[in-house]
Amino acid sequence: MPTPHIEAGPDAFAELVLLPGDPLRAQEIAEGFFTDPVRVTAVRNMYGFTGTFAGKPVSVMGSGMGIPSMLIYATELVREYGVQRIVRVGTCGSVSPRLRLGDLFLASGAGTDSSVNRIRFKGYDLGATPSFDLLNRVYQKAVEHELPVQVGPVFSTDLFYAADPEQVSLLEQFGFLGIEMEAAGLYGLAMQEGFEALAVMVATDSLLTHESVSPEMRQSGPRNAIQVALEALLG
Repeated sequence: MPTPHIEAGPDAFAELVLLPGDPLRAQEIAEGFFTDPVRVTAVRNMYGFTGTFAGKPVSVMGSGMGIPSMLIYATELVREYGVQRIVRVGTCGSVSPRLRLGDLFLASGAGTDSSVNRIRFKGYDLGATPSFDLLNRVYQKAVEHELPVQVGPVFSTDLFYAADPEQVSLLEQFGFLGIEMEAAGLYGLAMQEGFEALAVMVATDSLLTHESVSPEMRQSGPRNAIQVALEALLG
């Protein structure tokens, strides 16, 4: 049952889908972590793959950058393909000394400057939160692997190049740990549609110190996040 943005057949996706922004990262995940991955969609070069991990079916698909693009794919995956769990995997910027470069970051809630959740929630403010079960399982697996992991709120912004120079200090004041562009939209959709969602990220840049991780860490950090998420949810 192809949709306007996904050309896959009705049983093409597993119940668990990893959702990186970059379609080439989706291909890397499939080829690097899945057994016998098969590409099931490539509309607009937004690749999706299904394979197995630890003998269990799993899928991965690119979502593009930002809440609007991500919501197109997440909505169609859930409504048309029966996906039950979506885990955003990617990177974020740190807005707190507590979230150090290279740390694994699990978003326990998400604020946003986007209007999507207010539209969704009839003008009210929505406390956008993930599945506690998914969060707890990934957290426990990260601790088991002795990886540095932080849990706390993330801010999902529509503007990669922020217009407000005071934004970072405000986020730090209110206890936010990181900033990215998708989690709040994913959590809001999950709350409305009744599926499980989690954002699992690695801090690669500091908006406080303007430091960045090395190119090697920029590659290995997300791999650690993906490995931990897959082991926690399918291992």
